[in-house]
Amino acid sequence: MGRGRIPLPPPPDPRPAREPQVAVIGLGSNEGDRGERLRAAVERLRRLPLVDDVRMSEPIETVAVRTDGPDPDAPRYLNAVALITTRLAPAVLLGMLHAVEEEQGRVRRERWGDRTLDLDLIAYGDFVSDDPQLTVPHPRAAERLFVLQPWLSVDPDAVLPGAGRVDELVRRLTNREGSPAEADAGEERS
Repeated sequence: MGRGRIPLPPPPDPRPAREPQVAVIGLGSNEGDRGERLRAAVERLRRLPLVDDVRMSEPIETVAVRTDGPDPDAPRYLNAVALITTRLAPAVLLGMLHAVEEEQGRVRRERWGDRTLDLDLIAYGDFVSDDPQLTVPHPRAAERLFVLQPWLSVDPDAVLPGAGRVDELVRRLTNREGSPAEADAGEERS
């Protein structure tokens, strides 16, 4: 009976693989060696499970903003965007971003304070969630040049779900009066 046996195919995986998605991560720091913190965070993102690719923009510097407006005397922020290709679920990815922040000494004390590292889940493919624990896309991303400009530099065809093409958002913001590139850089973003 052993000779005529047909091998059975392996059983199906009870947890089918999630299709890879491109997640947009906003990075910011205004404490310590800001550039090194951003580089270390990106290296840590590369080592996350189910992450296949990470591309980081060049960082830009922005003024810190407090509840009463820009604070030119506060340490300036260094901001960048990383595009990661991942099969992690959005909520799991967000939890891992918070863990990376903590590894870099992030303490969540105040909404508008200085921070060693801030990692925000800006977008996750076409996924949309208005859950208070997982709001994606980031509710204020369309208003933030410090997110949109670096994003556009690594993905010229970028689209922010629900808001439109990133190049158009940048064009609108740069045509406004004032200094939108520095708007709310110091606000809590996660």
